[in-house]
Amino acid sequence: MDPEAARTARDSLELVFHMSNILDTGLDRHTLSVLIALCDLGFNPEALAAVIKELRQENPSSSSEQRTLAPSLP
Repeated sequence: MDPEAARTARDSLELVFHMSNILDTGLDRHTLSVLIALCDLGFNPEALAAVIKELRQENPSSSSEQRTLAPSLP
């Protein structure tokens, strides 16, 4: 990936992360990056969202723990 494309990708991820925080999704940059990559590969975004929701329902404590720990990470 050329430097300009890498910078655009980083800027886009930062924007998505900012929107994610505004919407209080609890998703970190890495998770968002994986979801974006899956969408780029042709995965259905609605299906991915449904999987995230289902995983949170199966293990609600981990999503609340992640939100609690996230601000302390660098």
